[in-house]
Amino acid sequence: MELTFNRTAQQIVAPDRPLADAARLPVLVRELSSADRARLLTHFLALDEDDRLLRFGQIVPDHVIENYVQNLNFTNDTVFGVFGNSLELLGVGHLAYLPAEGDKRTAEFGVSVLESARGRGIGTKLFERAAMRSRNTHVSVLYMHCLSRNARMMHIARKSGMKIEYAYGEADAYLSLAPADQTSIVAEMLQEQAAVFDYAIKRQAHRASQVFRAFMPTADAA
Repeated sequence: MELTFNRTAQQIVAPDRPLADAARLPVLVRELSSADRARLLTHFLALDEDDRLLRFGQIVPDHVIENYVQNLNFTNDTVFGVFGNSLELLGVGHLAYLPAEGDKRTAEFGVSVLESARGRGIGTKLFERAAMRSRNTHVSVLYMHCLSRNARMMHIARKSGMKIEYAYGEADAYLSLAPADQTSIVAEMLQEQAAVFDYAIKRQAHRASQVFRAFMPTADAA
């Protein structure tokens, strides 16, 4: 079974601390690379059957997800992520560039957020970053396809002013993008720098925590 990108949908995701505290933290979106494949696989495998249905348009088994992650093309497409304090991917957005039709260039966006991290606006931030990247890479239309019952995806589409078309229990949403300008280019650069710095801080803290736990006496030793 081939996993295509035509049946996308969304979820919204999980913190690694109480929601009241996590909700106050900024949501920073970092561009991912092939070095993040293992964490991407862990993220998608953590989705339950309903989440997989909403994300991929069908309930996909683990081996199909493994194949999907293994074949992600980080050269042709763009993948974004939001990391938790333990460096787990709370949310993932996949921006796939579709074949150009004359001067019209379209990109398709799919997003997933872990159940434990929902309610923090992670899905919205991933969409906003994808829209900015699309604009800065000369994409004129950003497209999303999902099941019409996917309330979270529909909320993002409506809030963003997307044109939505419904048919047979599914929905297609389209957002026309303005051309890139100096403001959009600088804004994306600053957002990426902030996300990279945030990831470095989290990685350092995570490693320090691992070292600390390694030297802590265990219950058996006590």
